[in-house]
Amino acid sequence: MTQHYISWWNLENLFDIQNSTDRHERLAKSIKNELKGWNESVLEKKLTNLSWVIKQINDNKGPDIFGVCEVENKIVIEKLLAKLNSLNRNYKIIHQNTEDKRGIDIAFIYDSDKYQQEGKIFSLEIIKRNATRNILQAQFITEKGNRLIILGNHWPSRSGGQYKSEPYRMITGETLSYWLKRIQEIYDNKVPILVMGDFNDEPFNRSLTEYALSTGSKKKVSYGKNPYLYNLCYETMGKRKGSFVFNGNQILFDQILVSKGLIHSQSKFKIGKDSFRIECFENMVKGRYNSPIRFGRPSKKSSYNEKGFSDHLPVSALIEEK
Repeated sequence: MTQHYISWWNLENLFDIQNSTDRHERLAKSIKNELKGWNESVLEKKLTNLSWVIKQINDNKGPDIFGVCEVENKIVIEKLLAKLNSLNRNYKIIHQNTEDKRGIDIAFIYDSDKYQQEGKIFSLEIIKRNATRNILQAQFITEKGNRLIILGNHWPSRSGGQYKSEPYRMITGETLSYWLKRIQEIYDNKVPILVMGDFNDEPFNRSLTEYALSTGSKKKVSYGKNPYLYNLCYETMGKRKGSFVFNGNQILFDQILVSKGLIHSQSKFKIGKDSFRIECFENMVKGRYNSPIRFGRPSKKSSYNEKGFSDHLPVSALIEEK
């Protein structure tokens, strides 16, 4: 069988340098205070630390497909890839700028020796008075000639409180579910779809279970008429593990879900037991709650740590192709 190691990581505000000439004037004004002190040296340290983690994923081979969010533009992703040269991967980038008020986007990095990008990419920004984080879709053809559709997500944050902000994530979950239904109508209901992202909600929250139709039942996904998603994170539930820590609570915001096209009996793909994993290497967490060590930013001295990484841990799924 061919193995596909697919990962996701919220890189926590991976901005270009403070005085970048590639930044739109509107954006430069809106994030001006955040960028204070964000110079070439700081960016270099952040990229070095991130790449140190990425190179250890998949038994030091790096991910085959890697979804990221909170990246400002394609330029910073290219700088990150330059740090991954030792992996000897022919990585390529899929990215689309959005109208997010802080300029943070989703992107995919993929090994072009293993996958061929198929057709156009699709991106949809969820509206909550202003354009906000997007859903990004890309289609790949594997070396064996099978289609694999991947959707990256960065759902609206809990800023203002979990329940006050929850309706925005419900809207996003409903939008995702409709999107999946349209994909299945265009192809068929057994097209393999993998959904990953920072959902800013946990697997049991309503935005995922009631609106995105996420479940821990493979049977429901395989035989249900609606576009249900099997949430691989249910394998981790109850083990007191999370990708994010808030107020001493380990939270599983970063998740990977799959459609029936990846788990039904005739699928070309196979999801094994314990496929989902939270990536945590030496010196990535601290304290009794295993909080991810943030890199932060120089403009906020209380959180800035040049030896840090991100406020999220990466997550991955191992998928086999028959």
